[in-house]
Amino acid sequence: MLTLLPAVCLNFAHVNRDIILNLLARHTELTDTERDFFFTSLQPVRLRAGEFMEEAGKKASGLVLVETGCLMTYYTDHAGHDHVAQFATTGWWTGDLQSILTGQPAVYHTRALVESSVWVLSKTRMDDLLARFSVFEKYFRILFQKSLVTHQKRIIDTFSLTAEQRYEQFRHRYPHLEQFVPLKYIASYLGITPEFLSKVRRKKVTN
Repeated sequence: MLTLLPAVCLNFAHVNRDIILNLLARHTELTDTERDFFFTSLQPVRLRAGEFMEEAGKKASGLVLVETGCLMTYYTDHAGHDHVAQFATTGWWTGDLQSILTGQPAVYHTRALVESSVWVLSKTRMDDLLARFSVFEKYFRILFQKSLVTHQKRIIDTFSLTAEQRYEQFRHRYPHLEQFVPLKYIASYLGITPEFLSKVRRKKVTN
């Protein structure tokens, strides 16, 4: 397993606000005051490829929103096998929600697969944000509802779809990940072995 490297904090002048503003606009409208307070609540962080944003066994620092790059959130079992729960690319939130909400040690690792720029919203900052502006209660309620629906659908797909169908859904949802994500992690996310995924991919090429 990789060693935790020190994350490099960025100046807010380097943050592309348009990305997050477009995301917020999908679910709510913000005043200038609300937008400014939101941005001052975020800690911008740059991660090198392979660098951990969060480590299992340590308290999670907060919700992580990806500006650029790709993060992988995963669980490592006692045998040392990684089980991928989520890939997060531009505009996606990720992190160990249980650790964030309870303050208990995280059970998931979250690390960058490529050089990435992210925003971190700590539990304290999020609570302050929700207390000051009800519009963010709506935003995060919608966000968590959508996340729950996605999680439930993934469970159903695991039982009802073939490996080939799950792979097709993965390619549709993450059209560029295969360019830089090791095959074993994609296989873990799909719940199949790397060898079987290789067979599925070869079959698609020959058809």
